Amino acid sequence: MSYIRIVNKAVNRAVKSVMGIAYWVVTWFRFKVNGVTFSLKYYPNGFPVVNVNLKGSFSIGHNFRFNSGRRHNIIGRQQLCYFVVGPQGKLTIGNHVGISSTAIVCYESIIIGDNVKIGGNTVIYDTDFHSLKVSERTKVPEDFSKVKTKPVKIEDNAFIGAHTTILKGVVIGRNSIVGSCSVVTKNIPPDEIWAGNPARFIKKIEPENI
Repeated sequence: MSYIRIVNKAVNRAVKSVMGIAYWVVTWFRFKVNGVTFSLKYYPNGFPVVNVNLKGSFSIGHNFRFNSGRRHNIIGRQQLCYFVVGPQGKLTIGNHVGISSTAIVCYESIIIGDNVKIGGNTVIYDTDFHSLKVSERTKVPEDFSKVKTKPVKIEDNAFIGAHTTILKGVVIGRNSIVGSCSVVTKNIPPDEIWAGNPARFIKKIEPENI
């Protein structure tokens, strides 16, 4: 039995090595054809979905790591990573950022600072997607011209727990932590822990832990 396990682990390592190369190459291609500005120091674990409008922009810093898809993060519910940028959107991801099974939809501005960690199955939107007015939302074809958008910013060293939703117009302060399954609807100051639906203040982060 131990022999079979050893062989199985060896095969898994070989497959992982080959797939790692495939992930890197396919990600490079998808970034390139979408006009993404990025460092070659990125570490993909899975294939991302990238869709950047010709009038939008998307830039990524050094040492970007992401898990996307099956087997790569058990708490991410096997979701892919989505990076969607609309015609006026500007998506910026800083250095040393790690995300898992995250969907980011940018129609105005989303900035993710350095050293940010984003847990599995998190979604970040800077748009309402549809008008809040019935007459505009039910029009055929639907009128998207007045859909509200507001910038989102996640500052350096923030940690976003799994299955969190971050809505438009939000700033998450430096070093702050958002608990898993939260819905962030308003600004979070630096050095604080928030959680819940809607997310609310839990406690300050002690200076020695910052």
